Amino acid sequence: MKSTRPFYPTPVIAIDGPTASGKGTVATLVAAHLGFHLLDSGALYRLAALASMRYTIAADDADGLAKLIDDLHITFREGMAQLDGVDVSNDIRAEEVGNRASMIAAHPSVRTALVARQRAFRKLPGLVADGRDMGTVIFPDAGLKVFLTASAEARAARRYKQLIQKGFSANMDDLLRDLRERDARDSNRAAAPLKPAADAKLLDTSALTIDQAVEQVVQWYQQASELRSELRSVRQDAHGKSQ
Repeated sequence: MKSTRPFYPTPVIAIDGPTASGKGTVATLVAAHLGFHLLDSGALYRLAALASMRYTIAADDADGLAKLIDDLHITFREGMAQLDGVDVSNDIRAEEVGNRASMIAAHPSVRTALVARQRAFRKLPGLVADGRDMGTVIFPDAGLKVFLTASAEARAARRYKQLIQKGFSANMDDLLRDLRERDARDSNRAAAPLKPAADAKLLDTSALTIDQAVEQVVQWYQQASELRSELRSVRQDAHGKSQ
């Protein structure tokens, strides 16, 4: 006999936003706080970008890039991003890799090749996914969608600090120009442009600390969970009375 018990999907918190908005750090800390799995979708695109550079696949070769992605062995283990079994966590953070990732992400076939890999991260007890289209394309049914942003100047300053701490050379003027160009490219591309989901909560982190941003997201998730629990109880009561 087929069960009539309602199905409740694995919870997902989708955190989207432009480069250096703080979404990666916020997502990591929210996932740790809740004991959820973590998906860094940007790392997937950067891994694909790095591989395309190493295998000399042109950024405008959409078919070649899609085939390359299908054949890649990508894993995340103990905080490391691995490509073909080698830790490339630092390599994928280079600015040229980030720019290449933004370029190849404009191809619909490249995005399609990575969709299944991203959705496979959805496992119990839950997932925090950060990226640019988590709430609009990858997990449109996410229980909580957050769109993080910050001024271009604040984001450039954060990116500068990150690069210097990792030992990379950086120039503030160049970073600011690159961020604005990447924002325009990501927002105007035909395939899954960068934009908040219609039901996303907006969070400007320009003047917030990381702890404040994390606290806000966790609070929103708890509120959403309480609401879903109340709705679930109402539906179960209604179902019971109809028997």
